[in-house]
Amino acid sequence: MKLELYQIDAFTDKIFGGNPACVVPLEKWLPDDILLKITKENAVAETAFFVDKGEKIHLRWFTPEIEMDLCGHATLATAHCLKTILNYKSNKIIFETLSGDLTVHVEDDFYFLDFPSRMPLESTLLENFSKSLNIQPKEVLKSRDYVLVYDSEEDIKNISINRQFFDEINLETGGVIVTAKGENCDFVSRFFTPQASILEDPVTGSAHCSLIPFWAKRLNKNQLTAMQISERVGKLN
Repeated sequence: MKLELYQIDAFTDKIFGGNPACVVPLEKWLPDDILLKITKENAVAETAFFVDKGEKIHLRWFTPEIEMDLCGHATLATAHCLKTILNYKSNKIIFETLSGDLTVHVEDDFYFLDFPSRMPLESTLLENFSKSLNIQPKEVLKSRDYVLVYDSEEDIKNISINRQFFDEINLETGGVIVTAKGENCDFVSRFFTPQASILEDPVTGSAHCSLIPFWAKRLNKNQLTAMQISERVGKLN
């Protein structure tokens, strides 16, 4: 089997920054078990597979463990691959996905991702989450992902996870977002996934489906700048 594969760092302008995704163009779909084996060999957080259907691009995302319902950085990487490597003509790309149709508009060097809004609602922290966190949050909310709100950017930088307790929880396609107001941007975040081979996702586009509506309302702003302050760091507008 011969496949083309591109590895692209998303949400950054620096090599080895942002979040690496593998992008694999297909002429037709392979069996799911083959897609999962390819993803495991790629050894990145997400691999995007797509089939060009003409008016729309059928797009699917896989972690080394499961198929995902939504992935921002691999969508961005796929759009970049289509435009800069595969000479896709239109500046409007429509992806057909498990989360419905997702549109990416390309203007110069900017990619505008039109994703679902997932406002998180007040919730409570599971006991194993509480045990797994070295710093306890001030607020707990939940949509697909848990959203844990902290006092400061310094708290977010200093959070560590005890996997003994953390990996006892199964959130399926969800994860845990920790967030606070930023020092040099509107808000910062980090993202962790229990039971995943890669514990901390470097830059998580889908997490911002909840972070953006939450912070837009909290800060009373409709334009926001964000930093995901993992070791690789990512920037979002």
